[in-house]
Amino acid sequence: MNTIAKGALLVVAGVAALVTVLIAALISGTDGDTADDQGGLRGVPPEYERWIRQAVAECRYPELTEALMAAQIQQESGFRAGAGSHAGAQGPAQFVPGTWATWGQDADGNGRSDPHDIGDAVIAQGRLMCSLIGQAKKSRYRDDPRRLALAGYNAGWGAVQRFGGVPPVTFAGGETFHYVRIIMASMKRFQAAGPAGALAVRGSGRGPDALRRAARYIGTPYSYGGGTPDGPGTGFCDGANGYTGGRCAARSTVGFDCSSLVQYGYWPDVQLPRTAAAQYNATSDRPVTRSGLKPGDLVFWADRTGFIYHVGLYAGENRVLHAPRTGRDVTVEPLDTAMPATDYHGATRP
Repeated sequence: MNTIAKGALLVVAGVAALVTVLIAALISGTDGDTADDQGGLRGVPPEYERWIRQAVAECRYPELTEALMAAQIQQESGFRAGAGSHAGAQGPAQFVPGTWATWGQDADGNGRSDPHDIGDAVIAQGRLMCSLIGQAKKSRYRDDPRRLALAGYNAGWGAVQRFGGVPPVTFAGGETFHYVRIIMASMKRFQAAGPAGALAVRGSGRGPDALRRAARYIGTPYSYGGGTPDGPGTGFCDGANGYTGGRCAARSTVGFDCSSLVQYGYWPDVQLPRTAAAQYNATSDRPVTRSGLKPGDLVFWADRTGFIYHVGLYAGENRVLHAPRTGRDVTVEPLDTAMPATDYHGATRP
C-alpha cells in the first residue's frame, strides 16, 4: 500500500530511472503482465505459506490467487515482517493505522491485532484485496480485475474511479502504474507447478469462475458428506458410504464429496442445493447437450433406476473436475471414464 493511499504523496527525483531498474530486476524471466497462475506456491518464506493459502481460501473470487498475494507482499515489503515506511505504513502488507483499523484483526489468535504479525497482516491484505476485486468486477471497467484491485490497494479506489481504470504513468510519477505492472509480471516466480492434473481455466463468467474456484482443491481428499460452501470439512458414514477397510474414514477426513465440491465452486453467486440429485432437479430446466458443454457446466451420472448419484464440473476438452469416491482425491479425468460411461445422465448449466 503506497504513500498515496496513506495520504502522503511524494515525488522522488529520478523516480523514472529507479522504477525502470526495479522493473528490470523484478520481472526478468517473466512473460509480461498477463500471468494466469493456476498452480501452487513456491519461493515464499515458510511462515507466510499457511496464511497466504488461508487468505485465498476465504475469498469468494477466484482472481485472488496465492501467487498474486505473494507477489504483492514481495513488492510491499520483501516479506519483512518488521518493515515500515516514512509515511507510517507497517508490516509485510504495509498498512497504515487508519486502514488497519478497518481490516486488521487478531487472525493468528495471539491476543493482539498487529500489522507486524504475519498472520494478521496477510489475512487483512487478503480481505482488502478480495473486497477490491469485488468492486473491480462490479465496476465493469475494461481491465483485469486483479490489476484494478492492485491499483486500488496502492492508490485508493478513488484513483481507479477517477481514471476509469489503472491510473496512467503520468499519475504520481508512475508509482501506481508500475506497482501494478511489477506485481502482475512477477506472479509467475511464485507459481509452482501444482498437483497432478492441475487445471488452467480460461475465460470468465459463472461457469469458468466456479470451475476455477473448485480447481483450487485439486488433490484434496474425498470425504463422504464432507465440505460446505466455505470449504473442505469432515464427513460422516451412513451405513454404506464413507468407509475404508471397515472403518468410517469420512469422520476423520477433511475434504469434499462430489456435490459439496460443486456447491462450493458456485457459491454464493449460485446457491445450489447440497446433493447431486437435488442439484440436478434445481437445474434440469437448463439442459446442455454433450456437444454443447462449456467449462463449469454440471455433468451427472445416474444408476439404472434413474437416481442421480454423482456430479462434476465440466473442465473442457472432454474432461471433468470431480471428487470421485472414498479413497480418491479431487481430480480432473476424461469424461468418458470418470464414471461408468453407461451411467452418464446428462448436463445442465446453472
